[in-house]
Amino acid sequence: MSFFRRRTFPEDTDIDDELNDAVDPELRLRTVRTAASTLAESARTEQRVERRKSMRKKGSLFFRRGTEKRRTEPTESDAPAAAHIPGARRKVYVNYTLPLDEVDHNGDPIVRYVRNKVQTSKYTIVTFLPKNLYEQFRRVANLYFLALVIVQVFPIFGAPSPQTSALPLLFILAVTAIKDGIEDYRRSILDEEVNNSAVTKLGNWNNVNQPKDPRSWFEKLLGLNPPGKVSRGVKKLREREAGEGMEFVLSKAGEESRASVSTLPVDDSSSEMKYYGAGRKLDDIQSVDSHSYPPQESNPPAVPTWAGGSGSLGAYQQSIHGRSSLGVVDYNKRVSALARWERTLWKKLEVGDMVLLRENEQVPADIVVLSTSDADNMCYLETKNLDGETNLKPRKAVKATASIMSEEDIERTSFLLDSEPPHANLYLYHAVLRYKDAASGEQRQESVTINELLLRGCTLRNTTWVIGLVVFTGADSKIMLNGGDTPSKRSKIEKETNFNVVVNFVFLIVMCLTSGILSGYLDSKANTSAREYEQGADPTSSFILNGVITFVSCLIAFQNIVPVSLYISIEIVKTIQAFFIAQDIDMYYKPFDAACTPKTWNLSDDLGQIEYIFSDKTGTLTQNVMELQKCSVYGVAYGEGITEAQRGAAKREGRVDALDPEEQDIQLHILKQRMLDKMAQTFKNRYAQPDQLTLISPKLADDLADRSSPQRQHLIEFFRALAICHSVLSERPDANREPYLLQYKAESPDEAALVAAARDVGFPFVHRAKDSINIEVMGQPERYIPLQLLEFNSTRKRMSVVVRNPQGQLVLYCKGADSVIYERLAADHDPELKAATARDMEAFANGGLRTLCIAYRYLSEQEYIEWSRAYEAATNSIDDRDEEIDKANDLVEHSLQILGATALEDKLQEGVPDAIEILHKAGIKLWILTGDKVQTAIEIGFSCNLLKNDMEIMILSADSHESTRLQIEGGLNKIASVLGPPSMDKKQRGFVPGAQAAFAVVIDGDTLRHALNPNLKQLFLTLSTQCETVVCCRVSPAQKAMVVNLVKEGRNAMTLSIGDGANDVAMIQEANIGCGLLGHEGSQAAMSADYAFGQFRFLTKLLLVHGRWSYQRVADMHANFFYKNVIWTFAMFWFMIYNSFDATYLYQYTFILLYNLVFTSLPVIALGAFDQDINAKAALAFPQLYIRGIRGLEYTRLKFWMYMLDGLYQSAVVFFIPYLIWTLDIAVSWNGKTIESLADFGTTVSVAAIIAANTYVGINTHYWTVITWVIVIGSSVVMLVWIAIYSAFESIDFVDEVVVLFGEVTFWATVLMSVIIALGPRFLVKFIKSTYMPLDKDIVREMWVLGDLKDRLGIQHRRERKKGKLEQTPIYHQPHCRSESEISHQEEDYPTPPIPRTPITDGSPRPTAPLMAGESPRPEKLDEGLYENSGSPTPSLRAQLSSSPSQRMSYYSVSGIPAPSPLPEPNQYHAYTRDSTRTTAYHTEPPMSAVSYSSVTHVPSSPSYSAPSSATLQVPGVRSPRSLSPSTPAEQFEMRVRTPNEHQWSGHPPQFQEAVHTPMATEDSYATAYDGYEDGEVTPSAAAPNHQQEESWRSSTYSYSGPHAL
Repeated sequence: MSFFRRRTFPEDTDIDDELNDAVDPELRLRTVRTAASTLAESARTEQRVERRKSMRKKGSLFFRRGTEKRRTEPTESDAPAAAHIPGARRKVYVNYTLPLDEVDHNGDPIVRYVRNKVQTSKYTIVTFLPKNLYEQFRRVANLYFLALVIVQVFPIFGAPSPQTSALPLLFILAVTAIKDGIEDYRRSILDEEVNNSAVTKLGNWNNVNQPKDPRSWFEKLLGLNPPGKVSRGVKKLREREAGEGMEFVLSKAGEESRASVSTLPVDDSSSEMKYYGAGRKLDDIQSVDSHSYPPQESNPPAVPTWAGGSGSLGAYQQSIHGRSSLGVVDYNKRVSALARWERTLWKKLEVGDMVLLRENEQVPADIVVLSTSDADNMCYLETKNLDGETNLKPRKAVKATASIMSEEDIERTSFLLDSEPPHANLYLYHAVLRYKDAASGEQRQESVTINELLLRGCTLRNTTWVIGLVVFTGADSKIMLNGGDTPSKRSKIEKETNFNVVVNFVFLIVMCLTSGILSGYLDSKANTSAREYEQGADPTSSFILNGVITFVSCLIAFQNIVPVSLYISIEIVKTIQAFFIAQDIDMYYKPFDAACTPKTWNLSDDLGQIEYIFSDKTGTLTQNVMELQKCSVYGVAYGEGITEAQRGAAKREGRVDALDPEEQDIQLHILKQRMLDKMAQTFKNRYAQPDQLTLISPKLADDLADRSSPQRQHLIEFFRALAICHSVLSERPDANREPYLLQYKAESPDEAALVAAARDVGFPFVHRAKDSINIEVMGQPERYIPLQLLEFNSTRKRMSVVVRNPQGQLVLYCKGADSVIYERLAADHDPELKAATARDMEAFANGGLRTLCIAYRYLSEQEYIEWSRAYEAATNSIDDRDEEIDKANDLVEHSLQILGATALEDKLQEGVPDAIEILHKAGIKLWILTGDKVQTAIEIGFSCNLLKNDMEIMILSADSHESTRLQIEGGLNKIASVLGPPSMDKKQRGFVPGAQAAFAVVIDGDTLRHALNPNLKQLFLTLSTQCETVVCCRVSPAQKAMVVNLVKEGRNAMTLSIGDGANDVAMIQEANIGCGLLGHEGSQAAMSADYAFGQFRFLTKLLLVHGRWSYQRVADMHANFFYKNVIWTFAMFWFMIYNSFDATYLYQYTFILLYNLVFTSLPVIALGAFDQDINAKAALAFPQLYIRGIRGLEYTRLKFWMYMLDGLYQSAVVFFIPYLIWTLDIAVSWNGKTIESLADFGTTVSVAAIIAANTYVGINTHYWTVITWVIVIGSSVVMLVWIAIYSAFESIDFVDEVVVLFGEVTFWATVLMSVIIALGPRFLVKFIKSTYMPLDKDIVREMWVLGDLKDRLGIQHRRERKKGKLEQTPIYHQPHCRSESEISHQEEDYPTPPIPRTPITDGSPRPTAPLMAGESPRPEKLDEGLYENSGSPTPSLRAQLSSSPSQRMSYYSVSGIPAPSPLPEPNQYHAYTRDSTRTTAYHTEPPMSAVSYSSVTHVPSSPSYSAPSSATLQVPGVRSPRSLSPSTPAEQFEMRVRTPNEHQWSGHPPQFQEAVHTPMATEDSYATAYDGYEDGEVTPSAAAPNHQQEESWRSSTYSYSGPHAL
């Protein structure tokens, strides 16, 4: 009975498992690898979740006991009703008498709502001083300094100048307050700009939700802002927008017979029409003294109509269910007719106000849509400011209020909006509109959802006008609730500094206690010399009290051990660092004319310790621009484009034969031109935009031109479906000048891209009316009648349109996800076509493309009529309306026939894949937090190389708490079985790509909601932090912030969030560092961020260069600061032993004042501001060096203690060596004065200590510049000069010191000996560590200074620059060169053309390095046969070369740093020749590259040549992507530069050589020139390229893998 056995498909196994009691589907957590399998698994997972929901909802008899327990949990469909939102419900009344229990004794409403004024700044004028002082005194040191200032006021403690001692603290507070004030003032300026934006609201109308006099008692007392008074700001607005009065009309599309005429002054300066030719755009409505009501009798067509035109989507949709003609409007109600529209400011809006929004205006508050200009009450919203997306989102008006069209209609209404409390969920809203039906008198109600709500910050598009009711204002609006208060962030080192300050304070207390106790003890002794010689010296007669006074006096004397100047210096240093970041030309984005802007200056050192980056997707990683790259029609694939995912995969797999982006660019340009020429010969396409053509396929043009081919008809049907099946709106921006220029506006960029691609191929969608869709098919117009549109949503995953074609047939076109379409194919569908299309879509998906399947079917008249009735009944149903509509859709969406499939590329921002790769190599993990659906996020993850085919990808999708726990535990078990138990060791932080098996997690918003519960979040944290990548989909802004907080607090990790929309503000503020991307229309994210810049790729230099430098600088600066104060203070403490611990100052008081202010402050500031351990290009070339920051190895407590002990040792040296020398004999100066006073001894100690401290900072400096030399040496010189100057003035304790000390060799010998002995151990330790225990950065630094790393990175040596031999590398002239990431069109960037080079046939190394060094060639090595045609390039040749396409380079990756390519002067050894017959496509030469992370080895052609040691670059701590040999260590690889072998050039005769270079006098140079002919390059003899060569020019070029030198 085998024929009864059902065939088992993979999908069926899921169903069987779920129905099988023995199998728990929750435990079956699959891992997938490829993009196609990941997408398929995500679709299957969603289907399983939906099936479980439906089974749970139905409540099967067999599982009733289990399902009854689970029914209490909210499902996705009933979440709005089930979710409990804290707070009282908000009731908004319109022309409605408030109940008695909601008003006070004055008749005013009890409930008061916040104003619409927003404040993102931290301070106001009133709160700035107290709040800023509170922020500053959170620093422990500032409290300590304040206490010392107070103590020094009392004379008994012997402070020499109490007023002067307060100045440093006041300076710190003032500088910090000014800095904070400037930062916050910028935020307040942006707040004012938003709050003072203009809006139109209904005036002379009573808003019953607001009190008659909303002023506070203080304002009433002073008589400020009386009700009804027009404020100064509103007056200025109305004066600015004043104009002559004109009549305008509020009417709906197609309803001109009923219009509302209003006479208002309108600014006539802007009368342009955007989308609606029939109506007039109202620009600046404002209030006037006269108003015309009731409406005057006029001829409606003669009045300019402000109405929705035929371009709106609702104009062609068939309205199945009718709407009430009255609703809440009661035309029998008598009104005053005094209400009028008036212009006001955003901040003046209140809850319950009526507002009038016009096209292209921003929404000022959260508003419920009451009526729109569209006939079907639709409006369209652009949420770019909210989430960075440019696609339009449809919203609709409440049915009961849709008939409102004038101010008079509003006065005739009466209703109550019962709304839920304000909350942060952007995708959820629930309210009920209650009203009394005017016709029947019955009480009615209507549900209001998120589809009727306009959110603050969005922009109204494609809709002429909208009348709305303000529900949430200001801080209650959803976007502000997601933002939260602007936090006060402090860097990690600043927090650690508090610990160090406490340690030093403990030292200070111990020193002071010791001095106070010993002073009291010695003072208590009787019969000492002090009784005779120190009479009256004690402040009191009690030795205990004297000890206490000594304790406080020592606090003052030793106060420098807690450095007050540290905070001043840190503010100065971080200001300089912020200036350098802002001035970095590599982070300047020309399209926006915007540089990187630091908005919070005190976080620069945190940039060097980031472990996790949380990124938004749309607008951050992507451009939100779609391009149709490939398609499959009837089993035939078309499209020649190369995606970023394909390039990245080829790089990782080592397939270097197809990676040259320039070659691809040239070839695509040729193919595109061929395709355009062929299509121009075949048919006329008036609407084509050739520069926008992205589907490049000459085969497609050939098939369209071949009338005998059956594929032609398949192509026509396919592109006809693309031109018809959509909801796109077309417009002509300039119909008079460019009548055939069409632009498309769509709800999603996918649809616009598909329609635009069909247009450029010859199938343009021209126009849509209510009863027609006009297209052209290869130059022939066609008109279709639209009958029904079945919209796309995340549940259906498809959209369909039913049309009547010109032949009268009914056709259903459907497009959607392949899994959904394949389920609905006809039973007798061609299996070969299904398989071929599925294979193509899998290949497209693996290439990082977003696929859609296109299908169709014909309908009979009877079938359509029956289905229409079923669909109408479903739309009118009250219970389970969505389910009924889905069932009705399934009645017609079946028996489909495949037309083909499309493959869209979501264009990434330039440089995103390379930037992510660099960040991964730096040990930084990147998470994507997006509101998009799972499939979209997966596609982007693969296209930007965040998800890779060698990763084990786990998809978590659950609908309950228990199933979420089971899936997380399954993921943990999977990882533990491969990697073992997780490690929490801080030293293991920062992952090494490729070091072990890689895992990734994809989780949706519902599952994440359960995973973030307190009892599950630790499990989820453990799972996610063991993965290289986590992708969170369908997450709300609040969930984004919760995920960031989970990692930041749970792992104590440094986090960075980056986004471009207002929905990213919460996570930007939650992270340690928040970065906002600037947009074309401004960005809420950039306003709230700590750093704002133009492109995601700038993050690499911000972190790996500026962040790493800042972290290193601040860490060294802190340690050196504590050191120099220890050496100074403890020397004074050693002196206490010899003065009975009576707090006598060892140093002259001016030295104490100037020590931290002048003598030693500048060297540490220079260290913190200018020091560089390695060059910026080297830091980008070796991103692995960043991992020390992740692990926090540059600023540890061990380092702090070592510097403290070093300071303690050196303080003993600088004190006791002079003391011992002084005890040998009393020196006599040249003028006979003895060197014996306290001033003589104290000055000697102070000079030794100051010189030692400054020299110590110099020893710790890595990067010596002129500034460093001047500051380090100059600070000590200034101190000596001060001795000379101060000696010239009369003083009781500093007399002729310059004469006494400077003229005696004892002084100089003592200072020199003290400094040498003090610094000797530090110098030896530093030498031993760098020589025998070097860090990675020490090796790179040595390669830079002594090795050939500069040559490898294409950087000229300093001595060569002095000789005037300027390097002709384009990176110096054009820092903004394009990379491989976005090769879409040709640009001319470089003034200097590439000079091609020819190979050397003798196998000698390339001559680049000797040429850079200015060496002469060796005549004995010249091959005279190569130099017959000598001469310089002709002017025509130069012009020809200058027209070549520019190189694509990138500053941020080592693959983008060009190799050196000098242009030597022509002489007897160097000749440039060019044969006029030899050309290449676009006159370009195959380029060279720079250095990559791949194995690049110097392999000369000569077999007798052995590479010197300098030709091999050992990079510690890095795994090579490819194994070099069995003997290669796992943690190092070699950089090698390859030159061609001899037989490689055998096929190319010398007469075609363009330039000749000779081998030079050095053996360790390497190849940087063009090493051969490009495959497929046109030669004079038209010879076919030799593809059989094992060592081609590609192998040399792509050993470098990247952009190229000239």
